[in-house]
Amino acid sequence: MSVLLLRLAGPLQSWGSAARFARRTTETAPTKSGVIGLLAAALGRPRSADPSDLAALRFGVRVDQRGTPVRDFQTAHNLDTGDAMPVSERFYLADAVFVAAVQGPHDQLSNLQQALKRPGFLPFLGRRSCPPSQPIDLRLRDDLDLETALKTEQWQASDWQQWRRRKEQRVELQVLIEANGHDGRVDTLRDQPLSFDPAHRRYGLRGVRSFPATVPNPRASQQFEHDPTIVLRSE
Repeated sequence: MSVLLLRLAGPLQSWGSAARFARRTTETAPTKSGVIGLLAAALGRPRSADPSDLAALRFGVRVDQRGTPVRDFQTAHNLDTGDAMPVSERFYLADAVFVAAVQGPHDQLSNLQQALKRPGFLPFLGRRSCPPSQPIDLRLRDDLDLETALKTEQWQASDWQQWRRRKEQRVELQVLIEANGHDGRVDTLRDQPLSFDPAHRRYGLRGVRSFPATVPNPRASQQFEHDPTIVLRSE
């Protein structure tokens, strides 16, 4: 088995698992259905395609930068009648960074990595209004399992966040990983994709286990010199 690591970062993200009608909420970390949908889009698959091969991949995510919750109100009009639609409430995570990972056969993950470099459909972070700010694929690991890959991957938080915490040699991050049959008490989340077909979307329950991971801070103990006159100097 191999592990494909993804960096999910952008101005806004939204990962809903129980969004209904005019209120569209977001989880505090990427959902499996959202990430599998991103990978299916990169492969150029239509929404009506069977997602079972991708859904069989084991999924995990690490919270590298929690971001800030944002609430937005949106209005719309019916294209045919011009009538106003109900005001919808949308929730997002601003300035968040996550490391997501899927574990599966090497050949399948290698194809996914190549698809992310040249996606069939543009990837987005939960919603179409949430584009990524940089390339998504980090690396493909053949020597580690899912837990170890998420525990040891370099901290991917933004530069300003690493500078802000530069006095910390190591930082503790939350890891959420798909539970297996040997895990004890776990939480459940309805984000196991069964169908992305707009006419009949279906999601199942899956177990999620949470644990902390401590990683080095690459900015630890670095000196930061602020010179307000630097913009006045000529090259």
